[in-house]
Amino acid sequence: MTGGPADGRTVGRRLCLVALLLTGCAHRDRIVVGSKNFTESDLLGEIVAQQIERRTALPVERRFHLGGTFVCHQAITSGQIDLYVEYTGTAYTAVLKHAPVADRDSAYRTVARDYAQRFGLVWGTPFGFNNTFAITVRHRDAMRYGLKRISDLARLAPRWKAGFGYEFLERADGFRGLASVYGLRFASPPTAMDLGLTYRALAEGKVDVIAGNSTDGQIQALDLVVLEDDRRYFPPYEAAPVIRQAALTRHAGVAAALAQLAGRISDAEMRRLNALADVEHRDIATIARDWLRATVP
Repeated sequence: MTGGPADGRTVGRRLCLVALLLTGCAHRDRIVVGSKNFTESDLLGEIVAQQIERRTALPVERRFHLGGTFVCHQAITSGQIDLYVEYTGTAYTAVLKHAPVADRDSAYRTVARDYAQRFGLVWGTPFGFNNTFAITVRHRDAMRYGLKRISDLARLAPRWKAGFGYEFLERADGFRGLASVYGLRFASPPTAMDLGLTYRALAEGKVDVIAGNSTDGQIQALDLVVLEDDRRYFPPYEAAPVIRQAALTRHAGVAAALAQLAGRISDAEMRRLNALADVEHRDIATIARDWLRATVP
């Protein structure tokens, strides 16, 4: 008599194996683009995805808003995604665990070399803007207390409340180093919150200082002020596509498509695009399509 439990398990295992093989084959015939969990990353991911679709015959699967740096890094190194946009300073300090450096060329060369050697990942040429951390306060407070530089915060910190994103509180280039370099001692430990909520919390007076992103459109819209990093604490954070070498090898046209985006986005342009999404609430896919048509015809 056949078809017993053992035979059923064997058939089940074979079916699972076939499913895995089919999944692997399908993955080789498409590019999977991921992004972190904030607007700019989603927007850049969409620009990259549409650019690949425009310049190659490859279908693109989008896996956006995955999470923070470490979630996306795990996703690309495990092959769950083929490509996402990373920032040089973030890769240099948070992933590679190097001490921050100020020179952008040195940071880029190091991350490109180490990512290739350690992870089989290729860094594309940066898009052209630097999205550094922005220590931000309300405009009325900046005027009232004469705040222009981060070092000006030291005298107010004991009476103020800070609110920072979860990742900023943990990273080597985050709060602990900032507090040490600038001598910041707040009234209580900083409140941990989602990065996207920090701007509204600052504008509404729930906190007095945040660490935003310098290219965020909400800074101007909410009448906030970015303080100068006068002690040059933060490293450069140039955004660039990071892609698995295996994907580039399989799909030769992808490298050429991505190369057309190099140096195309200035700081001001990235702020404008982010504002279209976050302030005017326009559809990200439409923003990306319009920008590509106007900039990379």
